[in-house]
Amino acid sequence: MSPVKQVIVDGSPITPQDVVEVARRQAKAVPGDNLASSMGPARQVVVDAVASDDVVYGITTGFGALASTHIGQDEVEALQYNLIRSHASGVGDPLEGELVRAILLLRARTLAQGHSGVRPVIVEKLLEMLDRDILPVVPSQGSVGASGDLAPFAHIALAVIGEGKVRIDGKTLPTSESDLEPIQLEAKEGLSLLNGTEGMAAMGALTLDAARRLVVAADVACALTVEAMTGSSRPFRSEVHALRPHPGQIASAARIAGLLDGSGIGASHADDFDHAVQDAYSLRCAPQVHGAVSDTLDHMEGVLVREMGSVVDNPIVFPETGEVISAGNFHGQPLAFVLDFASIAVSELGSISERRTDRILDPRRSRGLPPFLAVDSGINSGYMISQYVQAALVAESKVLTHPASVDSITTSGNQEDHVSMGWGAGKKLFPILDNTRRVIAIEILCAVQGLEFRKPHQPAPGTASVASLIREHVPPLTKDRSLSDEIEIVARLIGDGSVAAAIG
Repeated sequence: MSPVKQVIVDGSPITPQDVVEVARRQAKAVPGDNLASSMGPARQVVVDAVASDDVVYGITTGFGALASTHIGQDEVEALQYNLIRSHASGVGDPLEGELVRAILLLRARTLAQGHSGVRPVIVEKLLEMLDRDILPVVPSQGSVGASGDLAPFAHIALAVIGEGKVRIDGKTLPTSESDLEPIQLEAKEGLSLLNGTEGMAAMGALTLDAARRLVVAADVACALTVEAMTGSSRPFRSEVHALRPHPGQIASAARIAGLLDGSGIGASHADDFDHAVQDAYSLRCAPQVHGAVSDTLDHMEGVLVREMGSVVDNPIVFPETGEVISAGNFHGQPLAFVLDFASIAVSELGSISERRTDRILDPRRSRGLPPFLAVDSGINSGYMISQYVQAALVAESKVLTHPASVDSITTSGNQEDHVSMGWGAGKKLFPILDNTRRVIAIEILCAVQGLEFRKPHQPAPGTASVASLIREHVPPLTKDRSLSDEIEIVARLIGDGSVAAAIG
């Protein structure tokens, strides 16, 4: 076996893929050897500020609207605990373990940069929780994505100080009943555990990975549908897309064309007049739509890469000058925008997939396929209701694509008077991904069923490999049966990368 990949947490940038691999326990996150030397100078600035009793936000003052309230030396440490306890006010269902793991990794990386003024033990504790898979129970609602994801991070910080709840081996228990040794916080450390954009960035990394797989699956579904409907492969030729060179468009067209290459079904009707005219938009414009989604995800990835190499704490400590500056790097607007953009883009993959499915099920437009792909239609309804399901899912996703980032509700006595709502933007992207995955799964099921009716003509090697994968799990529909489990099976094959692996 090859050694487990390690992600070194020393404050240097990490990638969205690093986050995914650590979140899914395919890689281990370990502290760098230089934490003491890289974090020490900023920590000394904080220690000196406390000793001098200077007025420094977050160190010798209260927080938010209480920034003008001076805190004496004897109260500095108590302030950190009160901050965490008061901010741990989240509500709702707990976050999934993958997301909590991603947040722990990203928060540790930010603090390790040496601009937060905390001790290395804080980073080491977060990484210990990751290594041991002791995950804080974090409610999913309560962040406005501006001072960082305060409420969710406070629930993580509770575990650091031995309070709150954690999940171990699927069981939830008070942190105090676990063997996780709590840390005694010092000046600024409670605040630094709370401020930052890592919750939104973690959502971005996990959803980016899932969305990339959906683009590939959408291209696969389109190729299968084009072939099952005896559509034309000419709109996917490279010379067409070279004239409008959007990278995603070119990539999707090449993938679809490659999947259709060598199709016996396509060769069987190459000279038909109906075939020679043009296909509907949902077929021949798929590269333009799917490709635009891919390009939007590229933009999202660029923002995430920059964010995962950034200092997003507040206040920021500059050890070179001894300054501690309160600014706004914790504001989530860049992430809020791209999470909203991704929601819109992924939803469109489902929208165009549903249109192709509706077409393949309609005998007036499916070029000789039976109504709803049913054997003995009339007594059997075939895949009729699966398109209803698609319609419901697409409609739900359209509602969810309303951008969160255009909203702002003032908090903290009007001190925090413009917030990003980026947490909400990321949170709603997850159900959109689930909806779209199921919509594309239905299209793939229908298209593979459509290929059954084109026999003895054979599909292309590329589409045949996907059809073979589906048939390993789902038999042809010869009479009506419940389709719910089969839809979920294909959705899982999309989500775990099996569909993408089937085409090489």
